[in-house]
Amino acid sequence: MKKQLLCLFFTGSLLLCSQAVAAQKVYTLKFATLMPTGTTWTKTFDNWVKDVETKSQGRLKFRMYPGGIMGDEPDVLRKIRKGQLQGGLFSGYGIGRMYSPARILELPFLFKDTGEIDYVRKQIMPEIEAGFRKSGFELLGWPEVGFIHLFSKHKIQSVDDIRKSRIWLWQGDPLGEALFEAADIKPVPLSIIDVYPQLSAKHGSIDTVYMSTFGAIALQWYSKVRYATHISITNAIGAIVVDDKFFRKLPVDLQQLLKSTGKIASDTIREQTRTANRESKQLLIDNGIEFLWDWDDTTLDEFIEIRDRAAEHLIKTDYVPEKFFNNTRSHLDTYRLKNHNPQTDESLSPDITVTN
Repeated sequence: MKKQLLCLFFTGSLLLCSQAVAAQKVYTLKFATLMPTGTTWTKTFDNWVKDVETKSQGRLKFRMYPGGIMGDEPDVLRKIRKGQLQGGLFSGYGIGRMYSPARILELPFLFKDTGEIDYVRKQIMPEIEAGFRKSGFELLGWPEVGFIHLFSKHKIQSVDDIRKSRIWLWQGDPLGEALFEAADIKPVPLSIIDVYPQLSAKHGSIDTVYMSTFGAIALQWYSKVRYATHISITNAIGAIVVDDKFFRKLPVDLQQLLKSTGKIASDTIREQTRTANRESKQLLIDNGIEFLWDWDDTTLDEFIEIRDRAAEHLIKTDYVPEKFFNNTRSHLDTYRLKNHNPQTDESLSPDITVTN
């Protein structure tokens, strides 16, 4: 009897010790982003990291790699798949390599304003989350890059002016390729890491780029150009993701913590970005950037034709499946029927229509 009691005692003690060790196991999330330090975004990320590490009582820690030190977004994705990184902040370019249908949200000239974007995103987000998970990623949040403008060393006041430009294309971006092809524009494909050096070079390969006003300042591109367009091409998307294998190894409470805090951080960044982009536009003007080519200076027909040709190609190649595209348009139509006079913080255009 004594031997049995001693055996039970030692077994129980070992079990308690193993549980205590497991409870104290520390997980490290190596996280990469192209955004440099010192921006509004990275400050919000710093707060997110502190929040997670505090609430997890040190069981979940971050190791951040900002400013593109881990390479372009394809490089970061490769490192995540190899287990060298566990997560990252991605733009639509990287999102397209994880779940390409989500890029319907940044199809140029599809949405009028942020009210439409927010409504449609909410409707299709469950399918987007499932698509990320199927591709091996857990989607934690959905920030934005914001409204995308053209920045150039010379004046751009028409589509023909763009055709005459040496305009950058984010190398390997199917959405950008489809849009430029539809517009009969011959771009210069480059990694985003190479944009600043090429803009800076006396005989660089590019003289025109596209980016949000906030992004142009954060990446210092604005210092190498003189002009920008009032017209915004699209509202660029973003995503905070972690590797699904890493996520599933976490205890349930840490999974829930990452999901809840990641969403809060993303929502905060999205609102900050919208404010920052408005303020950045004025800051760029104050620093000598001349904004030209507003909606009053052009007709929408040309843009709609370009968009529809690009959409046709994306559907044909299944980058954005036709069913997903039609479902998105249906949600957009529903919103427009309910909101004849939308209240928004910025417009993409005065009157963009959805066509077949």
